[in-house]
Amino acid sequence: MGSPLTQSRHDRGLSTDIGRATRVKGRKRRRLSRMRTQHNRAQISTKRERNQVYAFTEIRRLVGSLSLPKHVREAACSLFRTAQEADLLRGRSLEGFAAATVYATCRTCSVSRTVEEVVDAAKATEDEHRAAYRALNRELDLPTGPIHPVEYVPRYASELDVSDAVRRTAETYARRLRESGETAGRNPSGVAAACLYTAAHDADASLTQQAAADVAGVTPVTVRNTFRLLQE
Repeated sequence: MGSPLTQSRHDRGLSTDIGRATRVKGRKRRRLSRMRTQHNRAQISTKRERNQVYAFTEIRRLVGSLSLPKHVREAACSLFRTAQEADLLRGRSLEGFAAATVYATCRTCSVSRTVEEVVDAAKATEDEHRAAYRALNRELDLPTGPIHPVEYVPRYASELDVSDAVRRTAETYARRLRESGETAGRNPSGVAAACLYTAAHDADASLTQQAAADVAGVTPVTVRNTFRLLQE
């Protein structure tokens, strides 16, 4: 039967691996180590495959660091393959594309992660990420669309330790703002934080504008402006 196929390996998990026996000592252990090195080198015969191995390792690390589900990892690796086949990597950083594919997959799968969160966890700089993401969007026409602020509310509510009632009210506020068109041009992460602050304020719960702003990576002014809009 063998292991299931996976997009997060350059060979999709079809090749075999030489395991690591804990009971083998001395000369035999060193010989197995050399065999393992030679075996791994033989599996990667082209620059294209080396790039895949490096990028997929970074994608797996990013997905783990951001606590993302397995389907995001698989889709991000598949998107990287597509970008490579479309020759989008030429002159651009592999780290940037690893970060961009993870962020783009989060967007298309409605998993709430901000650019700042992805870049902070990535080896890529913000400029490298931006260049790669623009190339993906432009050349592959990704179905990303604008992020709905309500996608951020549950995670922020958990981090801020507010009640379920406050979370539900915040989600209602976020939907109303989106439906009215008032979120246009506003940071969806900041809107979510402001909705949580407003809901907590209405319920006389303890939550400061600074705490709400910090969890979303925005300034208190951003939270305050949306709070005033909701009050109106």
